Amino acid sequence: MADDVVIERGKSQLSDLWTKEDYWAIWLGFFVILVSFGVYLNSETRVEIEKKIAAANQIQQQEAAAPFKTIAWYKADDEKKGLKASSHPFGKFVLHWTKHPGGWDVNPLDSFIRTEEQAKAASAKAMPKYEEAKAKAEEALAAAKIAEDAARAAKFQDATLNEAAKAAIGKWRDAAKAAKEAKAKTEVKPFNLIPTLIGLGVFLALFFSIGTFFMGKSVPAFIQGFFLVFLVGVLAYVLGNQTISKQYGFGAEAWGVVLGMLIANTIGTPQWAKQGCEVEYFIKTGLVLLGAEVLFNKIVAIGIPGIFVAWVVTPIVLIVTFIFGQKVLKMPSPTLNIVISADMSVCGTSAAIATAAACRAKKEELTLSIGLSLVFTAIMMIAMPAFIKAVGIPEVLGGAWIGGTIDSTGAVAAAGAFLGPKAMYVAATIKMIQNVLIGVTAFGVAVYWCTKMECREGERVGLDEIWHRFPKFVLGFLAASILVSAISGSLGGELGSALVDNGVVAGGTKPIRDWAFTLSFAAIGLSTNFRELAHYFKGGKPVILYVCGQSFNLALTLAMAYVMFYIVFPEITAKI
Repeated sequence: MADDVVIERGKSQLSDLWTKEDYWAIWLGFFVILVSFGVYLNSETRVEIEKKIAAANQIQQQEAAAPFKTIAWYKADDEKKGLKASSHPFGKFVLHWTKHPGGWDVNPLDSFIRTEEQAKAASAKAMPKYEEAKAKAEEALAAAKIAEDAARAAKFQDATLNEAAKAAIGKWRDAAKAAKEAKAKTEVKPFNLIPTLIGLGVFLALFFSIGTFFMGKSVPAFIQGFFLVFLVGVLAYVLGNQTISKQYGFGAEAWGVVLGMLIANTIGTPQWAKQGCEVEYFIKTGLVLLGAEVLFNKIVAIGIPGIFVAWVVTPIVLIVTFIFGQKVLKMPSPTLNIVISADMSVCGTSAAIATAAACRAKKEELTLSIGLSLVFTAIMMIAMPAFIKAVGIPEVLGGAWIGGTIDSTGAVAAAGAFLGPKAMYVAATIKMIQNVLIGVTAFGVAVYWCTKMECREGERVGLDEIWHRFPKFVLGFLAASILVSAISGSLGGELGSALVDNGVVAGGTKPIRDWAFTLSFAAIGLSTNFRELAHYFKGGKPVILYVCGQSFNLALTLAMAYVMFYIVFPEITAKI
């Protein structure tokens, strides 16, 4: 009899591989990853990139005798950094057909269509600034050549001439960067995104319909509802890319939730559209694809300080915030408590989704947590860089602080960019390190909920129950990270960057991941009724929990970042 139970359970678990949402998120995510690898790692583009890297390396080796980085060295380095496998026809195809509405100021139609006349006018408007920047760059280059030639003539034995050459080359680099940015504004091309968006909508509907079919759901009903979700996602991109909206960090994710909620709580989400609101299906697929962006070589590059900031502070904040909610605030719902705690301490919506699945939180609790996260992310994205600059916090420390506290990966990069390139690099890398904890958090919550929160006295919980509760898509996230990291590492830093970062990811997984996330936020909004959320706000406890938890997170992260980057490992900070 026991054997029959084991056999039946085994059959059930086997059938889960093609009937459950978590597994279909993995299959779809890995389909995109493997297709991208198949194209970029076996193409003529790879051969061309390898030749250009070898030529640039040879130049840099020849210039290694100088005690400073020469003009030729920097030009070779720029050549390598500019190599992108996404310039392959497949990459151009993917990037074209996954475009989202662009930026605009007054007329929202500008995000969909730019005429030939508009493109020419924009280019002409930007041309004078480019010509000015170009002239300054050429002047700086000429001065740098004179200074470098003088140092070279002295066989680099004159320290004064060496320093003068180094300073002149630095000025040329700054001027060249300004000229490059100005030139980009002159390269304005006409476009019409309407056919592109129609084609993308059809593709995504069919793409997600594969899993819908095998999960036993109605494909026609899903597709019918999907197009409303997609439309809301498109409009969310339009509003998120408006000049003022971008300035204040209110992006497509937040607008997707807001627009969806407006529809759901005014005219009401149509019944025919509800089967297209597959919130978790969309975001789980996106999270598997996110794994391809969490590369171990980048984690190692920033070293132990970043790991301490992400992997020591985060679990402390998570546990303390949960205990605070249970013991001090007396949160009536432990699942809401842990989802908010994970959302705020780990990495926002991604961690919230994984944690909600592990503890079986209600849909309304997940929506509430994500809503809080989006609001506070927008506030912190603007407030933190302003505060850091006002009090004079060093750029690396500011970047580490931002990376460990702001929830959204995109908002982290944008906030870091306000401070400078070093801050953006440190912030984005620490957030990437923190993303690894999505799987650890989900597993820990699954174990705790099975053994403590829902375990009856005298009852022992087996591993099968923990496995049953554990969100399987997290395994896809981890597997994607390990696979892509291993392949990128085997290629080496420069080739890996060109083929993986600027090929597999930029021209394959990331565009699909961005749309999957946007669809999930639109679906959240369309599925949310304010009346269902009202009782969770009773006494304002969720807001108090988030504010107190984030305040503790801000203080502890700043302290840990200062100790690690400036006291324990200052030599690592000096190299960034």
